Amino acid sequence: MKICVAQTRPIKGDVKTNIAAHIKFIDLAVQNGTDMIIFPELSLTGYEPSLAKELATTRDDSRFDDLQKISDREQIVISAGMPTKHDNGICISMIIFQPHKAREVYSKKYIHPDEEPFFIRGENYPVLKVKENNIGFAICYELTIPEHPENAFNNGAEIYIASVAKSANGVEKAEKTLSEVAGKYSMPVLFSNCLGPSDDFVSAGKTSVWNNRGLLLRQLNNTDEGIIIYDTVTQDVIEKIL
Repeated sequence: MKICVAQTRPIKGDVKTNIAAHIKFIDLAVQNGTDMIIFPELSLTGYEPSLAKELATTRDDSRFDDLQKISDREQIVISAGMPTKHDNGICISMIIFQPHKAREVYSKKYIHPDEEPFFIRGENYPVLKVKENNIGFAICYELTIPEHPENAFNNGAEIYIASVAKSANGVEKAEKTLSEVAGKYSMPVLFSNCLGPSDDFVSAGKTSVWNNRGLLLRQLNNTDEGIIIYDTVTQDVIEKIL
């Protein structure tokens, strides 16, 4: 199985433009035989908590139909970040498109105190099975909560993927944490971060892949959009800069 993590530069609040950009990344991933692509936290809107209420939607939003069609046609799983509506508020979520299946939503369960004025704790699941591989997801702050990767591992996760929006300082801390998670649980870890203005900070990229011993296999820089593709069988890693 080939898994791709994307490093994007979202346009603040512009869902239509960001969807078009996502399609370019997906096309590149498909050209390289990818089975699954994961985008950064709130990739379809940019990480903009103050805009989340007006931008929030549901997984059945017709604007996402093109992503579903690509998933169906190319047999690729796509995970894109979007604020979603729930009965009690707004969640930070990933909408997951699978070939010829209903869309699923993974919502951030552990939110940072700074996010509490804008978001509620969401419901998620410990693993998602993709091509016989159990994938554990994390959205940004969740990766800092030790019980989160532990819960994923105890529920059978074989690969751990973090979708984030982090500054340079946040990336530095996450690198250490995710390397330790990979080594402790003997599973590869992938990290998808964005670039550019995000709320009151600048996202610093450095999208990365670690092997199951916690060794860094590949890392993008902090300036260019691109993708990293990891082969779970051969452990080969390639990068493509857009």
